[in-house]
Amino acid sequence: MRSLLALALVVLLSAQANAVGRPEDMLRDPVAEARARAIGRELRCMVCQNQSIEDSEADMARDLRLIVREQVARGATDAQVTEFIHARYGDFVLLRPPFQVGTLLLWGTPLIVLLGGGIVIALRSRRRAAAAPPLSDAEAARLAELTGDGRR
Repeated sequence: MRSLLALALVVLLSAQANAVGRPEDMLRDPVAEARARAIGRELRCMVCQNQSIEDSEADMARDLRLIVREQVARGATDAQVTEFIHARYGDFVLLRPPFQVGTLLLWGTPLIVLLGGGIVIALRSRRRAAAAPPLSDAEAARLAELTGDGRR
């Protein structure tokens, strides 16, 4: 059992460590490679949609990783690389899109849903409290008879 657990741990850790996939895709300079990975963690895989390009195994993510590494190797700054990708793929490629008029709905939707849900819950709880009129004397007597409760 321990060896199976150890094997699973090694597989998981090695998959994360080699997210780029192919050693020939990596930059030779470890500092530049670290920069490329940091940039890649901020870019969304457009196939997986909820993963960064560094975490995705999709072919499109690999292509974007190669573009990022090419730009880093040319000497572009982190901002220049991000802008290069952003200019070609739009706000969707950014895991943290900028706050603009065009992205207002994207940023505001969670707040709108929370507020709307709170309002619905509040209205329903008020209706429930108001919808249950008190029992008449006959209903209370019948309830006491059915439950065996001698109290009214």
